[in-house]
Amino acid sequence: MPLFGLEDRHWIIIATVVYATAFFLGTYSALKLRRKTGRPYMLSFVSFGWILQTIGLYARGLQYGGCPLANNFELAQFMVWSATAIYIFVGPAFRVSLLGVFTSAFSAFVSAISLIASGWDSDDRTPIFGDTPWIETHAALALFSYGVFGVLTLTSIMYLLQSRSLKKKSVRGFFPYLPSIVELSQINTRLLTIGFIILSLSLGIGSVYWAQDIESVLNAKLYATVGVWILYGILLIIRLRKMIAAKLFAQFAIIVFTLALLSLGFVSDEEKSQSNEEKSVSSIVHERE
Repeated sequence: MPLFGLEDRHWIIIATVVYATAFFLGTYSALKLRRKTGRPYMLSFVSFGWILQTIGLYARGLQYGGCPLANNFELAQFMVWSATAIYIFVGPAFRVSLLGVFTSAFSAFVSAISLIASGWDSDDRTPIFGDTPWIETHAALALFSYGVFGVLTLTSIMYLLQSRSLKKKSVRGFFPYLPSIVELSQINTRLLTIGFIILSLSLGIGSVYWAQDIESVLNAKLYATVGVWILYGILLIIRLRKMIAAKLFAQFAIIVFTLALLSLGFVSDEEKSQSNEEKSVSSIVHERE
């Protein structure tokens, strides 16, 4: 549905360009001009991209009459939207000047991939997670938690880069502008705690509905969601109890997020496969009638 004269994908494309521009300008400022990428500067740029993306997702929601979570394109966009929102509303409190550069890079890359992969934005409007308000709430919270975990992945990468720079005593590139490994370690723990709480809330809401209709739950969906929750829960426990070094924690955070993204694609494929089977069965029944 056009909004202010532009289709939803057009708004998202412009937002992606803004994210990419923010990344290149931030990188140029840090590497060439040798100055910190000021938080107000990056925050304004990324916030503008986020507003454009919000308009695009809102236009798509109006067009299809619900939360846009019906295919891989929409899942990727919602996750990007969530990660960017975390940076805008929570990131400045962490006082990490380069977080805007990393976030804009993540947002531009994932958004561009979802736009280029034509098969992701399928015409099949069968909701991946269900079509009831409570299940949509569950799905939205789950994907929002994935956005938090996406930011955690970015700060984990920053931690590993800073750790490497200290080991090699490097003072070039981004390294002088990265926070200390102590600060990044604290930020990682906070982000994991926030993401885990949101994902737990999502599972709590979903379990109320699923308990009433357990047969409607796909095995892949259940196993993938609970599996990701368990992995992040274990990671949080061993981190809070200081049973794992900060560097190893950062590495595991990146690995678990990668597995979480892969699980989303797997769940989507199974849901679409089941939907096609149901349509085939339904058409056969109608033909026999």
